[in-house]
Amino acid sequence: MKKSHKRIEAEKLRSAINRKLVQMVRLNKSRVNYLEKFQKLIDDYNSGSYNVETFFKKLVEYARGLNAEEKRGISENLSEEELAIFDLLIKPEMTLCKKEEQEVKKVAHDLLETLKQGKLVLDWRKRQQSRAAVLQSIEIILDEKLPRTYTKDLFQHKCDVVYQHIYDSYFGQGLSIYSHAV
Repeated sequence: MKKSHKRIEAEKLRSAINRKLVQMVRLNKSRVNYLEKFQKLIDDYNSGSYNVETFFKKLVEYARGLNAEEKRGISENLSEEELAIFDLLIKPEMTLCKKEEQEVKKVAHDLLETLKQGKLVLDWRKRQQSRAAVLQSIEIILDEKLPRTYTKDLFQHKCDVVYQHIYDSYFGQGLSIYSHAV
């Protein structure tokens, strides 16, 4: 009886972690590695590598790490939106000194502020001219403000991934995946 109760508790915890993880990855795609680690944990359990006791302990340990990641924006002094852009700009390629890291945080903040003040208008994704203005703003701000440690190719890659993130996440007129986040 005790073993089936542990299985039920493990399943409840697995389900709760999954819901939280899906939401976290939706807000910040650079967290996809957390999803992969979670899936490996489940796969290992399903293949018989862990008994239910060990699986439950590993889920609890995993949940603690997930809670730390969820609070990382606060420790980095960034909003969830800024953290997503910051992560896109530094992961996985960049190793920055503290000063450069602070510069990239400011870039994330300034970029969002600029885009929200006039570029992410109603139906901006439907009009080619509006999309081009958003991309141009991203390129100008990143070019002016990113540390010079970004190579030309890496800079272009970062412009592309940040634009794609903005396109996927911001719908215009103040609506975004972040305005619906709990």
